[in-house]
Amino acid sequence: MKILVINGPNLNLLGVREPSIYGRETYFDLVDKINVYAKEIGVDVEVLQSNHEGELVDFIHRAYYTKVDGIVINPAAYTHTSVALLDAVKAVGIPTVEVHISDVSKREDFRQVSYIRKASLATIAGRGTNGYLEAMDLLLKEYKNDSSN
Repeated sequence: MKILVINGPNLNLLGVREPSIYGRETYFDLVDKINVYAKEIGVDVEVLQSNHEGELVDFIHRAYYTKVDGIVINPAAYTHTSVALLDAVKAVGIPTVEVHISDVSKREDFRQVSYIRKASLATIAGRGTNGYLEAMDLLLKEYKNDSSN
């Protein structure tokens, strides 16, 4: 199984940006955690990050052409604004799980809106960076269910 993990704007500043909300783990810590866990569960993983909406859309399109089996996406601020990301995920039809490090349901009103959720199998929020691992588990379970049918 191949999983693509996509991170949106400002996630490259993990550990620096509002550590009281996002924790002290750095982006490099997150990438290492994901890579180690992927090896443990036997999946191939690629982790990408961009601060640019169009590049995130390009990552999703590329996932289709490179035969990715699942996407974990933390669109960050684009969660609440990007119809383009929603349309890209819908277009490629790859099972996708939305992840947020913080519990967005307990934050500002504008963070209650998620466009990407409409095209996601599930949303995992408020579990810190471990939410990415939970998302990978969910995608692996979905993949195995699909493979057995």
